[in-house]
Amino acid sequence: MKTIDELLSDGVAGKRVFVRADLNVPLSGTTITDDGRIRAVVPTVKALSEAGARVIVASHLGRPKGAPDPAFSLAPAAARLGELLGADVAFAEDTVGESAESTVSGLADGQVAVLENLRFNAGETAKDEAERGAFADRLAGLADIYVGDGFGAVHRKHASVFDLPKRLPHYAGFLIATEVGVLKKLTEDVARPYVVALGGSKVSDKLAVIDQLLGKADRILIGGGMAFTFLKAQGHEVGASLLQEDQIPAVTEYLERAEKQGVELVLPIDVVVSPGFPDLKAKAPTEHSAVDADKMPEGQLGLDIGPKTGELYASKLADAATVFWNGPMGVFEHPDYAEGTKAVAQALVDSDGFTVVGGGDSAAAVRTLGFDETAFGHISTGGGASLEYLEGKTLPGLAALED
Repeated sequence: MKTIDELLSDGVAGKRVFVRADLNVPLSGTTITDDGRIRAVVPTVKALSEAGARVIVASHLGRPKGAPDPAFSLAPAAARLGELLGADVAFAEDTVGESAESTVSGLADGQVAVLENLRFNAGETAKDEAERGAFADRLAGLADIYVGDGFGAVHRKHASVFDLPKRLPHYAGFLIATEVGVLKKLTEDVARPYVVALGGSKVSDKLAVIDQLLGKADRILIGGGMAFTFLKAQGHEVGASLLQEDQIPAVTEYLERAEKQGVELVLPIDVVVSPGFPDLKAKAPTEHSAVDADKMPEGQLGLDIGPKTGELYASKLADAATVFWNGPMGVFEHPDYAEGTKAVAQALVDSDGFTVVGGGDSAAAVRTLGFDETAFGHISTGGGASLEYLEGKTLPGLAALED
């Protein structure tokens, strides 16, 4: 895989460089609530700009249905990128139409433009290769060189991720090079003890990665909504908590495999319960209490790991040489149910090992809960991509850059 360092050493002054970024940031109206993914691509964009390239940044945002939708416009992200760069950033109001063509042709050396949301064109996500290829052809007409730096999208076989690099000289940006290097530390010659903390709502989202990690990790800590399927598999009642009954056979098998393979698979010993789901916007105090995980009251929702589990998980992380954490331990967006996620995050901060926060909600939790990002070894920008890499899958966006 060629990297941006090689591209910069060859010289890019006057070249049109297409940077496939991941500007898929959360929005409240037009207000960005977490700009982590925008900040992550700044080093690549800045280096290209300072080297005299004419930089064309493109990304998706949300899930529009192949047509323009103002709710998913990249205009706020373009404005924020300009603020972070300390320079004006032009914005094209389409992807490959008149606005894109005129905006790109108007760039001078060192200037930056952002195209509108790639998913406003149905060709970006089309399953039909000809349709996807036709869109990639039009994108290729805007540029001379391709730089892949949208790690959060590399597990998608989309036009700008998979097809476009085949049509242009292609390189990995700083972010993708860093992310791949980190993932190799989690899969090749891993420093031990290797501890994985998995949370989030659905156990079905994590089964494949658990399957792979049972042969690699020394300990796996389970939290979040997915924990209740594990507790049910052990024969415990889980009240009205999130439960995927159809996954109980798979979870039971993994519990048995973990025991046979000597992998410590650790489940909550207590949970925080409430009669109902909290209002995440109001964040008003709710009725809640901590109960033992094997004594959950009927009709109560489990919304966080309990304080005893927080302490237990911190102790299981204390001696780790390598830690991978993906998925919050509870509904961290509400203060009554954030303590479990805080406990795991703090344990990573206190660790002397190499700590990786696996993107998505975990990365958002770190920032929302006020942790210093530099206290972690690495915060990934792509939770789904990280998990698929750890599952051993081929990621289309990385495969395209390898050619």
